Amino acid sequence: MNFHEIRFPTDLSFGSIGGPERRTEIVSLTNGFEERNSPWAQSRRRYDAGFGMRSLDDLSVLIGFFEARSGQLFGFRWKDWADFKSCLPSEDIEATDQVIGVGDDVSSVYQLVKSYHSGEAVQVREITKPVLNFVKVAISGDLQVLGVDYAVDFETGDLTFTEPPADGALVTAGFEFDVPVRFDTDRIESSVGGFSAGEIPSVPVVEVRV
Repeated sequence: MNFHEIRFPTDLSFGSIGGPERRTEIVSLTNGFEERNSPWAQSRRRYDAGFGMRSLDDLSVLIGFFEARSGQLFGFRWKDWADFKSCLPSEDIEATDQVIGVGDDVSSVYQLVKSYHSGEAVQVREITKPVLNFVKVAISGDLQVLGVDYAVDFETGDLTFTEPPADGALVTAGFEFDVPVRFDTDRIESSVGGFSAGEIPSVPVVEVRV
């Protein structure tokens, strides 16, 4: 797969704009009612890291990162500063933040997920790019030990337990995560406004399915 396990520099992505995007098909009926449907089960996120006047060194770092990804060819990790934890951004992650499954005494592999709740509606998002050293796991509230009780695939978000969780045991996790993205352009335009500063007005990136 054309994906590089490297994160876009966070000091350059901080202050970017963007977030989740949905695709909804709306048909207006002759009686005034509507029929609405979505072909997407999950949101797709878009961001723009374009920035105003910055140092020429910052521009060089961004251009170097763009060249190393061959434009749109290779994906990479992106920190969404508004949504990068299993809990609220102001809170510390805990092993009980998210329910990722219920033990059946057979299954050993569980996918990290994050659930979004509003009223009775729930949307479950698969987390495929957890951040190294920022994953905590518990079974029925008992903290598990990484490397002893379970392993994490930081490229897919899979948890593999040494022993299958007992039947009915609640499997939970807390984590930080990145969004898998690629550049949404094969062209970067920069402008030098002085001997030590310049700007790149638009750096669009879009989430990719992995």
